[in-house]
Amino acid sequence: MARGARERAWRDQRLVFLRVRAERPAAVSPLGWPAPVEAFLIAISSIAIAEIGDRTQLLSLALAAHFRRPWPIIAGIFVATVANHSIAGALGAWIGRTITPPVLDLLVGLSMAGMAVWVLKADSFAGRVEVSRSGAFFAAAVAFFLAEIGDKTQIATLALAAAYPDLVAIVAGTTAGMLIANIPAVFLGDALSGRLPIRAMNFVAAAVFGVVGFVFAARALSRLV
Repeated sequence: MARGARERAWRDQRLVFLRVRAERPAAVSPLGWPAPVEAFLIAISSIAIAEIGDRTQLLSLALAAHFRRPWPIIAGIFVATVANHSIAGALGAWIGRTITPPVLDLLVGLSMAGMAVWVLKADSFAGRVEVSRSGAFFAAAVAFFLAEIGDKTQIATLALAAAYPDLVAIVAGTTAGMLIANIPAVFLGDALSGRLPIRAMNFVAAAVFGVVGFVFAARALSRLV
């Protein structure tokens, strides 16, 4: 009898759990899409566009010309981006948990507006990061990780991770965006660098960051009123 009662109690608890989980609404983002989907799409689109003409893309061109081994360079860029953006994303996620939602939305909105202005400024790469001949993968990973520190794509990753609770989706999106922008640069090199509509892409990136910033700022103001 006791065993049967325990089994019935366990089944009742499981039914309650399943009912609550089914009735719980999915998390939504400021634009109204499921949060992981929007986090990934915003991250991949904004980073891919913002990376056009960025100093790390210029570094990709320099690495391609230096080693002429595209696949190890791409692997190094991937590892460096995952490591760098995971750190930035973790810091952003921590900030997002320690600030109240209205203040967080306002800070993210202002940071996105700042990014919109920042991407309009052309970057340059003067070879400040030393690139050794020890190996294409190792050199690309180290150089790209160092060049990405303090770069606008790293700051954007931090801000997006603070805004969205889906750290994996953010890091996956920003990493994919970096690869989308840098893989053609590694393979095509100098033939691509002179033909990229960098100025136009910078304006597109500024518009993307501006729209995202406006949405978060508007939501912050609606919560404060």
